[in-house]
Parts: sequence; structure tokens; C-alpha cells
Amino acid sequence: MSAGLEDILGERLAVIFCGINPGLMAAAQGHHFAGHSNRFWRTLHLSGFTPEQVAAENDRTLLQYRCGLTAVVERPTARADQLSKQEFAAAANSFEEKISRHAPRFVAFLGKAAYAALSGRRDIAWGLQTSTFAGTTAWVLPNPSGRNRAFSLDQLVAAYAALHLAAKPWLTPEEWSRESRSG
Repeated sequence: MSAGLEDILGERLAVIFCGINPGLMAAAQGHHFAGHSNRFWRTLHLSGFTPEQVAAENDRTLLQYRCGLTAVVERPTARADQLSKQEFAAAANSFEEKISRHAPRFVAFLGKAAYAALSGRRDIAWGLQTSTFAGTTAWVLPNPSGRNRAFSLDQLVAAYAALHLAAKPWLTPEEWSRESRSG
């Protein structure tokens, strides 16, 4: 659990979306991506993960779409660049254990910073990664923060839609029950 921002995790998730750390407004309100300029919920809907745009205060409903939410570093900040390398290093083991314990099909890092700090890699491409993270297929998506204006809404949607397409077979309960019967 983050300072004022609880993880939204469950069993049999297709995707766990991993923010870098909570924003100040999200932590104050107790809901993920609650900042008025954050484009996460709109992007998630437009890319196909949710049939309607979920409001930040209803963030727990994301579980019904087989998706979860967490942050790599628990400390809220106004900007992600206010985090130190030491904070990422201190969070690494428990974060990796969390992902391993929940074992989603995909772990989606929202921005390159957290994945770079955790993987020790500097040259990171967007999208599907060549190595797994905690035994899970890793994906790096652009950060939907309103401060990240390097990506338009259309570019965010296209990037998230690529993950949605890859995750789609695992997003429905029917697929999970077929898999559990065959396994």
C-alpha cells in the first residue's frame, strides 16, 4: 500500500499497470490517476480496456476488467523526477515480489524511468520488452501524466491499444476458465 494510495490488485489479472509513484492529488484523494490533467482513464477507455471511461474515484472497478494498479515507489511527489535512485533501489525487491506474487499476464510500466531503474537498462524501447520482469511479460507505455506532453492523446491511445490487443485473450473471464480447465 502507498501512503494514502492503496494498490488495486487481485488474482488472475491480465495486466497490472504500474505508475512510477503517486501524484500528490492522487494520494490526497486516495485514488489512482486522480489529477485533473492525467489522461490515464481516458486513454484506457479509448484504447479498449474499458467499455466506458472510468472515473478516478471508481478506480477499483478496473478489477472487473482484469486489470490492476500499483506504483513502483510509494512516496507521493508532485513530479516523478523528484524521486531519487535510492528510492527506486529501496523499492525494487518488494515491488518485484508483488508482481511475482500476483503473476499477471503483463506488467505495464507507465514511463521508462521506473523500468530503467528496476531493470538496470538504459536503452529501453516502447512496447513489449525482450526480457520478463518477475516472470511476467513486461511492457513499457508512455506515462499518461498531464505533465508528459511529448505524447498526444492519440499517441497514448495507440500505444495502450497495442497492449490491449496483446492482452485481449486474457481480459475475459471466459478465457481464464477455459485455460484453467485445460491446465
